[in-house]
Amino acid sequence: MGVRLLPMISGAKKIYKLQSALTRNNSDVPKGHFAVYVGEREKKRYVVPITYLNHPSFQNLLRKAEEEFGFHHPMGGLTIPCKEDDFFYVTSRLSL
Repeated sequence: MGVRLLPMISGAKKIYKLQSALTRNNSDVPKGHFAVYVGEREKKRYVVPITYLNHPSFQNLLRKAEEEFGFHHPMGGLTIPCKEDDFFYVTSRLSL
C-alpha cells in the first residue's frame, strides 16, 4: 500500500507547486496547462497539464462537472465538484 502512495504524493506535489507559483500571479497559466476549481463547498484553484484531458478518469470528472453545472461554472472557470482528495487521487494516477 505504501508503494502506491508515492506516485500519489509526487503528483500532488507537482500540482501544489504549480498552484502555489500561480497564487502570486493569478492571471498567468503556463503554456500547456489550464486552471480548474476543485471542491465541494470551498473551491480551490489548481493548474493542471492539458494532457489530462485525454485520460478517461479525468474525463469522468469533466462529465460530473457537466452534469452539475452544464456550461455555466460559478467560478468563471472550469469547476470540478469533487473532494480535493479525490481530485488528487485521479490526477496522481495520470502522472504515472
